[in-house]
Amino acid sequence: MSTTPLPSAPVPRPWRPTPLVLLSLALHAALGLALLLTPFLGLGWTFWGWGLALFVLDHAILCATGLWPRSTLLGPNHRRLPAAAAARGEVALTIDDGPDPAVTPRILDLLDRHGARATFFCIGDRAAAHPDLVRAIAIRGHRVENHSQGHPLRFSTLGPRGLAREVGAAQATLAALAGSSPRFFRAPAGLRNPFLEPVLARCGLELATWTRRGFDTRCGDAATVLARLTRNLAAGDILLLHDGNAAPGPDGEPVVLAVLPRLLDALAAQGLTPVTLDAAIPAQRPAAPLSSSFA
Repeated sequence: MSTTPLPSAPVPRPWRPTPLVLLSLALHAALGLALLLTPFLGLGWTFWGWGLALFVLDHAILCATGLWPRSTLLGPNHRRLPAAAAARGEVALTIDDGPDPAVTPRILDLLDRHGARATFFCIGDRAAAHPDLVRAIAIRGHRVENHSQGHPLRFSTLGPRGLAREVGAAQATLAALAGSSPRFFRAPAGLRNPFLEPVLARCGLELATWTRRGFDTRCGDAATVLARLTRNLAAGDILLLHDGNAAPGPDGEPVVLAVLPRLLDALAAQGLTPVTLDAAIPAQRPAAPLSSSFA
């Protein structure tokens, strides 16, 4: 019998609903109870008119909050690095939607030349199609994190089971390929709903968004993208770029390839050090080691 270590997995953490979520749950419970007791209480149309208005308002607020990527009203959300990391002059480069065989290797080379580290939020399906790229990201000192299995456009409309499938499948895929389990999750386009945080808690994952983004999936002008990323740039920032779905520049090349070297030079000029999210943000608790025995 031999024991082969498997990638460590984040430990599930308690789900602590935010005040907004608690208020929504209380409203739903109150309206449900009122519906059951209507025959006994004689509740009329006026009551139910107000009840319906509150119900619609509640869902509108939850929906609007889910469309605000940097919000913390639905649960914890890393929007900046901790104060200790900022004091060390650290920033986090995060790169989404890959891996892409035409772009990711060139990004890795650029990062190597600048001695920079980055966090790659990978899509599970793309990772499975390009396993060598995922391994290269990890081997070259970067981190592979969870960006859902299929990056569905309707991610923010999924219920608990659908979200659990997307998050769980990507977690298994990326852990097997990278050799370590993702610790952070980023929702597709940053959009989510109140069901996501309980799923992340069960998986031991932490939501991470960004301080600023370059909108490099929409804009092919490198100067404009760079200006968005460097405006008021400061230690502790989390910056967002894309190796997948990047907009083409005037030369037809993905704009990220023109932006990244200039961004790395700007960071160096300000004495800022690009690090991974995992290195900058202390773990809430140690990971649970997994092992498997094979005959």
